Amino acid sequence: MHPDQFVLLNSPHEDVVARSIQELDYHCRVMDSMGLDSTAKIQIHVGGVYKAKPQAIERFIKRYKTLSSSLKKRLVIENDDRLYSLRDCLKIHAGIGLPVLFDTLHHECLNHGESKREAIETALRTWKTEDGLLMVDYSSQEKGAKKGKHAESIDRNNFKDFLRQTQGLDFDIMLEIKDKEKSAAQAIEWVHKL
Repeated sequence: MHPDQFVLLNSPHEDVVARSIQELDYHCRVMDSMGLDSTAKIQIHVGGVYKAKPQAIERFIKRYKTLSSSLKKRLVIENDDRLYSLRDCLKIHAGIGLPVLFDTLHHECLNHGESKREAIETALRTWKTEDGLLMVDYSSQEKGAKKGKHAESIDRNNFKDFLRQTQGLDFDIMLEIKDKEKSAAQAIEWVHKL
């Protein structure tokens, strides 16, 4: 599950944090009531920078420690396209062991020179056996659009290149493509032809 952008554990406003935790607890209760194990995850972004990224990261870590054990086992963070790179997410992981979900398009927008393969290998190490397989959000840039805008349809060449770059690594892919099932069917077809 991927709650909306208003979920901000690192907000300096306690009312925002309280509502964010309520939202996360709701998602967790749904998964728990379905009898899903700890591989069923809830992904969120780290949140805002609020003019002081180190303090925002510390707030996130502090607030995470107050969450229920049920929610802690389900929560993962993902790198974003403007504020929190994979490297930033790894700082949080180092502090609390939170798995990092890797987003390919966000990494293209904000990175520190790591290739996608290097980044996925790094993110893989943040996932324990009980977390299941690393989750990777895959999308590509919409041509001619604002940086970070998801493409309408999957690009065959970009996707095949991504699969070649990551060959031999084991992870699940979630397509973040506008035309959803159409692109998913094409991706499955291309994978079988590789």
